[in-house]
Amino acid sequence: MYQYTPFDREFIRDRALQFRDQLTRFESGKLSEDEFKPLRLQNGWYIQRYAPMLRVAVPYGELSSAQLRVLGVIARDYDNPTPELLSGAQAKQDQISATPAPKLVKGVAHFTTRQNVQYNWIPLDKSADVMDLLASVDMHGIQTSGNCIRNITSDERAGIAHDEIADPRPYAEILRQWSTLHPEFAYLPRKFKIAVTGAKEDRAATAWHDVGLHLYKNQQGELGFRVLVGGGMGRTPLIAPVLREFLPAHEIINYIEAVVRVFNRWGRRDNIYKARIKILVKAEQARFTSEVDAEFERIHKEDKAPHTITTRELERVRAMFEVPQAVKNSSSARNKEPLSVSPEHQGAYARWTAQNVAPHRLGNYRIVTLSFKRPGQAPGDATAKQLDEAAKISDEFSCSEVRVTHAQNLVLPWVHENDLYPLWLAAKQAGFAQPNIGLISDMIACPGGDYCALANARSIPVADSITQRFTDLDEILDIGPVDLHISGCINSCGHHHSGHIGVLGVDKDGKEWYQITLGGSDGSELGGSPTPGRVVGPSFSSEEVVGVIEEVLAHYTTQRQAKESFIHTLKRVGFDSFKVVANAARLERKTGEPVNP
Repeated sequence: MYQYTPFDREFIRDRALQFRDQLTRFESGKLSEDEFKPLRLQNGWYIQRYAPMLRVAVPYGELSSAQLRVLGVIARDYDNPTPELLSGAQAKQDQISATPAPKLVKGVAHFTTRQNVQYNWIPLDKSADVMDLLASVDMHGIQTSGNCIRNITSDERAGIAHDEIADPRPYAEILRQWSTLHPEFAYLPRKFKIAVTGAKEDRAATAWHDVGLHLYKNQQGELGFRVLVGGGMGRTPLIAPVLREFLPAHEIINYIEAVVRVFNRWGRRDNIYKARIKILVKAEQARFTSEVDAEFERIHKEDKAPHTITTRELERVRAMFEVPQAVKNSSSARNKEPLSVSPEHQGAYARWTAQNVAPHRLGNYRIVTLSFKRPGQAPGDATAKQLDEAAKISDEFSCSEVRVTHAQNLVLPWVHENDLYPLWLAAKQAGFAQPNIGLISDMIACPGGDYCALANARSIPVADSITQRFTDLDEILDIGPVDLHISGCINSCGHHHSGHIGVLGVDKDGKEWYQITLGGSDGSELGGSPTPGRVVGPSFSSEEVVGVIEEVLAHYTTQRQAKESFIHTLKRVGFDSFKVVANAARLERKTGEPVNP
């Protein structure tokens, strides 16, 4: 993991002190709400439906066990609304829909689809204390909000993937340092998101970002980036086109600076819905590319390419991401014979290793995913106790390191193959051993209308209903890989556009309804090329969603060939066939009569 330098630490702690002063002046009336708002947003503090929400940055998804424990302390000691506020919020939620909702919970951290961590109930008067606590372990909320370059994300298997061409984390870190509080890009037309990967499989969903970076080697063996610009979800889902097929790796900051300058110059500021760079690229692609090339050339000629990454700087940062010493040493404890799996555990353990364990670039190590998906708990939520347990497990089995995944789980990156069985026992005890990674119960979801002021509908009750329906492990395994994504509004924080099955909350006459999309893909190997899902028809009530998904999956199981996955069957059979089934399920529910699609 990257280790903060004395400068890094002083920078973060000074920022926390600055925020404390701003909060004090706001509470004393010396700063108005309008004056304080941009200051708190720059540090990740929103005001949501009922209470403040904090978003904590987790650059490229890496966390230490010490950071996990502090995130647990914040959940336990600070994510605590008053009983009156909590009960009042629950009463309002109960009025929204006839569908019973899971009770609003406190004392949890929420892993997001962009490798951040959020809290929903921290009182604003405690916010400076939380900032100090985060700074004590090199964490912060800088640029997790606002029209700036946001947290840079990556493949959760970066540096350890068996299909990796080059480790993208040193470049992600250098980009993070360059973009943090960059004065020229503090007030862009709209938020700006960058994702980077160095593997053959695109697990970072780069094509869905404002800028997507693919690190690879050309035919001459030179390391460089394929640069995609202009992707995004929201109201207008667009796949980013390739702006530069090969850019030498040391030029990446100069080139992105050119991209962001052109966006800053020409991006729309008169319409929030048309302000993202994807709209500019779609409308002016040839001209946009020409302007970026001209600006890139000017940066070289007039500015002398000031952000060219030197070999010395790259090696300094790269050294932070070396294989942990414990792995290099291959300690004697790990050279012992692995424990024999108890007969009563063999079936469950085999299912877990098949679903939750992946190959590692080091032959005797494995990548293990801890599942945070279970009935009665919102996707991505983690209690203080669970965070403590995950920290303990990472200390014992993964060199005190974890990764946050886009699917809202945690990855252990340094697990020796001889430790898999004892790890499974520990994960089972902690409740992290559900063998469901990549299956339908491993859905992702945003907090939706339970917390977010922008949401049109709740995500968590729908996720809970689907989880309660699909609890039979044999059935889930038979269905096979399915990416199910749920968003509470068109902003698509739950990435519904890229789900094989997507669920989008919409408002109809003040009531919650849900659109269902099919055939989306984030660009990973299973789904193939990135593509937005297609809407199957008019929206469904919350009571209908589970039934429609059941019928769609039942149709898949009758149409699939051999071990064909859901997304491949859908592509082969055709969208229209599944659309008819989905809408027939609605008609059958309304009439009470069987419908033959």
